[in-house]
Amino acid sequence: MGTRLDHIGVNVRDLAAQTDWYSGAFGMRTVFEFHLDGPGLTGVVLEHPHGWRVELLTRSGSTPGLRAPDPVAAVLTRGYGHFAVTTPELELLYATLVAHGAGEVMKPGDSPEPGVRMAWVSDPEGNLIELIEKNVVLKAGRTAE
Repeated sequence: MGTRLDHIGVNVRDLAAQTDWYSGAFGMRTVFEFHLDGPGLTGVVLEHPHGWRVELLTRSGSTPGLRAPDPVAAVLTRGYGHFAVTTPELELLYATLVAHGAGEVMKPGDSPEPGVRMAWVSDPEGNLIELIEKNVVLKAGRTAE
């Protein structure tokens, strides 16, 4: 059927600061910006060089939502709690994001999924981001797919 995920949306307080952070930390470029007068909604769509997108949205009068300190606490509230990206170099991406101001949530380590490693960071507004490395050698000598 050709269905694939297009983007994730993150509601933010400071659109300009978050746009700068995602652009710098992940090397994303602005695809387009928009404003809807009726609801007073402003947004920007950013794209990573590998094609995945993040849509940052802001609206006057918004209030803070879930800001769980880690993924375990996030699951105490129903709804979207994080987004995840894959990388062939987990430690390097983790260090790069932290150097750009990401919060250190969980240092790189093993994932519950066999042959996968993970780490967690938060963006400057506290939104959780999971980092996944899937090219880890399994104990049986084969690599994860």
